[in-house]
Amino acid sequence: MSENIGFVSTRFSGTDGVSLESAKWAKILWDHEHVSYWYAGKLDRDPGVSMLVPEAYFYDRDNVWINERAFGTRGRSPELTHRILGVADHLKGTLYDFIENYNIDILLVENALCLPMHIPLGVAVTHLIAETEIPTIAHHHDFYWERPRFSVNAVGDFLSMAFPPTLPSLQHVTINTFAQEDLSWRKGASSIMVPNVIDFENDPPQGTGLDLRRQIGLEPDDIMMLQPTRVVPRKGIEHSIAMISQLNNPKCKLVVTHESGDEGMEYQASLTELAERSGVDLRFVHAQVQPLDSPGINGATVSSLADAYAQADLITYPSLYEGFGNALIEAFYYRKPVLVNRYAIFISDIEPKGFKVITMDGFLTRNVLDHVRKVISDEAYRADMVNHNFELGKKFFSYSVLRRKLRSLITAFTGLDDL
Repeated sequence: MSENIGFVSTRFSGTDGVSLESAKWAKILWDHEHVSYWYAGKLDRDPGVSMLVPEAYFYDRDNVWINERAFGTRGRSPELTHRILGVADHLKGTLYDFIENYNIDILLVENALCLPMHIPLGVAVTHLIAETEIPTIAHHHDFYWERPRFSVNAVGDFLSMAFPPTLPSLQHVTINTFAQEDLSWRKGASSIMVPNVIDFENDPPQGTGLDLRRQIGLEPDDIMMLQPTRVVPRKGIEHSIAMISQLNNPKCKLVVTHESGDEGMEYQASLTELAERSGVDLRFVHAQVQPLDSPGINGATVSSLADAYAQADLITYPSLYEGFGNALIEAFYYRKPVLVNRYAIFISDIEPKGFKVITMDGFLTRNVLDHVRKVISDEAYRADMVNHNFELGKKFFSYSVLRRKLRSLITAFTGLDDL
């Protein structure tokens, strides 16, 4: 029996983890005749199965006004309360329209009920679920208590009520064991842990990105150090700059493929200055998920994220914190060696599986730099590392894992084992 699945978030667009993982969930659901529809404030999905509501985007004018007054302070004005509830009421009406227009059977809420980037949307979804008792899966990528910028706030009552809510028709999904434990401790709510996945059942395409180096101005023999992350402080890009500076090899170039996202442009500007002072060739480009040419931040063009991975010599992943670590699993999939800072979720959920990576513990050492040099220069050593990681990825982070998890989630609502 097929179901109409309604994906809801503030944004389904670009290369952030929520947009990428939701597309993978939709693919698995579609393979088993469940049809996906999309609701968000920013969308790059098929317009024929989408409902674009600009007020649901976290950069909408009203929401920016709300966030400026909700966080970094303890005092709340009556006007702020009124604005939150007013926008929430409007969005709830659009959600009712979404459900009616597409005959939605199950809601799948992506991050809108855990990270308060858009407080009114979270309130609207919570009220909608309570009023309709519609079967809902809440896929939580990041909780607000994991982000320091949300710790001081004037909206604790809204956060307690809607981020996330605990309702009878709501199933929670977390992406790592720490989040699963925190949700249970803070909310008394159980959850199913579903790791982020990639299609290890099919090898990545061969021969992709052959023209990429010319497009972004690299020589064929340049050593392309790829950081496939957004340009936000928690990604630790300064560590990648420091590593390349200390390698003291002018052929090493750092390429960063994602946009600054939702945290402003100041960090990118500081990285540019740091790279100039350190003598590091740093290039910001914009890689699309789909194989469509897109103008880069520096005027460069990258056909796709897959092309960037295919042409990379080493992946740098020095993140200070990650909800899971999509880029790390992608590095395993594209058979690329990777430098990773041992962030908490890596230590708890990924490292114990036995992956072979270059590791650092918050800072660079001579041993880390020597390991990087060995991986770059020793082809046999590198091949053994990446092939080992691909096979482990197939075992622990493949679509077959997601398929089993989604079967359990959907069956809990439908009673039919149809995935």
